[in-house]
Parts: sequence; C-alpha cells; structure tokens
Amino acid sequence: MANAILRDDSLGTIEHWIGGKSFAGSSQRFGRVFDPATGKCQAQVALAGDADVAEAVAAAAAAFPKWSTTPVVKRARIMFRFRQLLDEHMDELAALVTSEHGKVITDARGSVQRGLEVVEFACGIPQLLKGDFSEQIGPGIDSYSLRQPVGVCVGITPFNFPAMVPMWMFPLAIACGNTFVLKPSEKDPSCPLRLAELATAAGLPDGVLNVVNGDKQAVDALLDDPRVSAVSFVGSTPIARHIYETCARNGKRVQALGGAKNHMVILPDADMEQAADALIGAAYGSAGERCMAISVAVPVGDAADRLMDELLPRIDALRVGAGNDPASDMGPLVSAEHRARVAAYIASGLEEGARLVVDGRGLEVAGNRNGFFLGPTLFDHASPSMRIYREEIFGPVLTTVRAANFDEAVDIVNGHEFANGTAVFTRDGDAAREFVSRIQVGMVGVNVPIPVPLAFHSFGGWKHSLFGDTAVHGTEGVRFYTRLKTVTSRWPDGVREGANFHFPVIK
Repeated sequence: MANAILRDDSLGTIEHWIGGKSFAGSSQRFGRVFDPATGKCQAQVALAGDADVAEAVAAAAAAFPKWSTTPVVKRARIMFRFRQLLDEHMDELAALVTSEHGKVITDARGSVQRGLEVVEFACGIPQLLKGDFSEQIGPGIDSYSLRQPVGVCVGITPFNFPAMVPMWMFPLAIACGNTFVLKPSEKDPSCPLRLAELATAAGLPDGVLNVVNGDKQAVDALLDDPRVSAVSFVGSTPIARHIYETCARNGKRVQALGGAKNHMVILPDADMEQAADALIGAAYGSAGERCMAISVAVPVGDAADRLMDELLPRIDALRVGAGNDPASDMGPLVSAEHRARVAAYIASGLEEGARLVVDGRGLEVAGNRNGFFLGPTLFDHASPSMRIYREEIFGPVLTTVRAANFDEAVDIVNGHEFANGTAVFTRDGDAAREFVSRIQVGMVGVNVPIPVPLAFHSFGGWKHSLFGDTAVHGTEGVRFYTRLKTVTSRWPDGVREGANFHFPVIK
C-alpha cells in the first residue's frame, strides 16, 4: 500500500471524480504527491476506502443501462468533442504530467498525443462495431453477429504515463457502450482527474467515467466487486499475475500487462551512428520509466566496441534537469523510493561482475539538489544470469550483453521471461525478416527502437509481459470491451413441420 498519512490542512487535496463531480470520499487516508524535480510535497491525494470504491462502481452501474443503449453515433460525437478538448488543453495536460511525474515537457506532450490518437480511433466506433450478416444459411434462415458492451469496466494504470495509458482504456471502453472506473497511480493523479473533467465537458453523462484514487485497498475492492465485468491493468508482472488470477476466479474478463526487458539487437552492418542515437533516446528517455524502454543492448560481433565508441560521447552530452526546463533531455525519477531502488540495482550489477562504464549515482542538478535525480548509467559485459539483466529496473540503466553471432542474439532475446518489445538495427533485409519471424516477442521494431503500435493496431507483449488473451486498444480493444452475440433468425410462413429431434444440418 501507499505510505498513507493523515490529512494535512497546509496542503491542497486531490479528490476523486464520481458521478460527474469531485468527490471527497469518506476515507481518512491520504498520500503525498511530490514534485520530483525539487523533492517537495506539493499536494495530498485522498486514498479511497471500500465505501468510496463502492460509490464509484454504483455510479457506473447506474449509468450503464442508459449509456449502453445510447445510439452509437451519439457516443461517437462525444468522442469527437472530447478529442477537440484534448487538443485545446494539450499544454495544460502535459504540464500536469511533468509536474508530478518529472518527465521532460516535450515527452509529456508526446504521451498526451499518443493517448489522443486512441480517442481519434474511438471516434470511428460506428464502423468498428458493425457486425456480420449471412443471408439464407438455410431455407428462410439468416444468421448475423453483433457486439454488445460488457458492463462496468475498470482501468488500473501506472505512474509512468498518467495521460496515455488511461486513454488507451477508457475512451474505447466508453465508446463501445460501457461505463468505467479508473484507478490511476496515486503518485501522479492530477492529469487523470483533468481528463475526466474534460470528458464531462464534452458531454459524457454523469457516472459514465469515474476516477478513484487509491492504493492496494482500492484495487482489491474493485477486483472483488461483482458489479465489475472487465479489468484492464498495466504495471509490474507480479501485480499483473495477481490481478489476472483474481479476476479469473471472480469471473471477470481481464487484460493485465506486466513487466518488460526490451532488447535492441545491433548487427555489424548497422549504421552505428543511427543505432547509437536511437539507443540513447530509447534507453534514457523518460529516465527509463517506460515499459517499452530499451534496457538491454545486444551488439553482435565487432559491433560491440564500435557501439560503445558512439554511445559514450552521447551519454556525456545528455542534459539532466527539471522536466519543465526546455534544455533538459532527461528528468528525475518519480520518487525518492524509486531512485533508491534503481541505485540498488546498480550496486548489484557491480557486485555480480558487470563492467560499470557510466555511473549515474551521485548526480546533482544545480538548483534542484533535493530532486529525485539519477544520471544515465551504462553497463557492459553483463551476462543473462545477472539481476540487472533478468529483472525490470525501470530507470536510466542500460545493460549491454554481447553476442557472438545472430543466432546467439536471437537466443538471448527469446530466453528472457519478458517479451514486451524488441528491435533490430541492420541494413540487411534478409536478416531483419529472419529476426521478425523467429523472435518470440509481441512488438518488434526494424530500425525503430520503440515499436509502440499506433491506435489502430494493438499494444501487447507475450510471455510474462501479458496475462489474458487480448492486447490493448485497436481492434483487440474493441473485442475486449464487447461481447459477441450471434443470432440465427427464421420467420416461418405458417406451415407446421412438427417436432425435429435431430441436430439441425443443411444438406
């Protein structure tokens, strides 16, 4: 659970959003919200208790019957207005992300944009919900299928993308006719609440979208509530597995995205300058707090030394500072606790024998000495047995594992329990095609370091990076947030044929 505190009247309070309005809740537990660049507590957030969660689910359940029967074109028009408001408030939303997460403002703005693109996809929901029709499958018999909403849906989202990941979920769920309860991270709750306000301003009826802030207590209450039909989650693998198993026991459909350890394979024929530029951005962008960050470089053969020669001056030139400073390339980590966790991984890598080429510990940013900063870190000559390779660090730590040849590189990637994303850099089309075919990973980039699919495709990994059968957003999202119904229809002409006791077949 979060480190709960009692109410501090000297701090502003971030509340919940239930039934179309701000909701204080009855719980007397609060969490602290920090500015990661300064280390200062800037607000307190109400942490929902069981009664608060029940209130949110009740609001969603009450809104469902009317919303689910609202004509799909009307739902689409609200999505169009919501999309317009997101565009108008882009800078405001990005500033909220930066102020509580710490990522640089350009990265924050880009993350809001990627969420907005899912809203654009949801605007096409009348086309996406069209079913199939087969005429005359038997004498006077037609068959058709349709997709209907599942009910109250829940989204449990992580701290690293407080705008984008919620918008991977609730716009599509709502456009499909469901109602929604969002439980964002308590570390950076302001942006998700602002999204709910904008959705209401766009015309979303009260209770269709609700936001409850909280920790494990709120999550468990949502998972146990029988009125909840579907749960979407993005976070660590242990919690993803827990949510998947709990939802399965409770008869809920679930998509639970877990951890990642994304590899970038660099073949000897690659454009090494291009590969190094891509690797720097993919490893250290957002301070490595991305589930699609490249955290392992796998240079093949003599590419290794050449890659290091290109990487080192680029790391040295990285500008680390406050996220709202336009000169910053990389901001702080989200919390002091998370910074300590990442620093412990660096110490572990040293103890296990990896070569620490660049050490980001001890970095101080002028004017922000109390901020949660940790500089870019680079390990070389690591092995797959080390913790810094096996486990998700979720920080600005790039680990290099050298491979002798292409086959060994493929085996290294395929041998990891996480299989979220991967990339290969090469000029050889045959090698790239072979890599795409053989690699056991859900999202693959060819000379693209972070292959996050656009909204009209779907996001999801393999192995222990995804629990459940469907990926997020895109057509997979439509399938997740709807149930298939198939109808076989006949209108007899009045002639009675009598009872038929054999299985119906068409001859």
